[in-house]
Amino acid sequence: MNTAPSSPSETPATQASSRIPPRWFIRTAWVFHRALYRVTGGRVGLRHPSSAVYGMMRLHTVGRRSGAPRVAIVAYVEDGENLVTLAMNGWGDPPPAWWLNLRARPAASVDLPEGSREVVAREATGAERERLWAVWRTLEGGADLDAHAARRTRQTPVVVLAPA
Repeated sequence: MNTAPSSPSETPATQASSRIPPRWFIRTAWVFHRALYRVTGGRVGLRHPSSAVYGMMRLHTVGRRSGAPRVAIVAYVEDGENLVTLAMNGWGDPPPAWWLNLRARPAASVDLPEGSREVVAREATGAERERLWAVWRTLEGGADLDAHAARRTRQTPVVVLAPA
């Protein structure tokens, strides 16, 4: 049972009703998405968010232990000049490596459909977190957001990427 719900509305009933693909499928989709981006020279794979669908961006971090450059394609929404994403690992319990890297070194860059941007990461807390989580609920697939988050033993961080 989840000891740190992502929102007050999470219940065991919503937890039991959520369905996510198996881990092997999620990992295969990530590999395919990165390959599609690479093969098309970046013409396919990124998109702007809309009022109904999240966008896709490439996030460049520095490995917290290796110091090597790392890249992940993640979903995002816009909140004014900020970009907002959820630090989830295909709804798996451990945090994604990119989030651990950002916690160690908050300076990063993102590739968006219109170009690159330097950003600084921070975790949203309190009322800001609840407001941004509610935005994610309004998007396609957002009705299951709380149920998916309830599968995790810790709260899903909401990550704000502010312009550097």
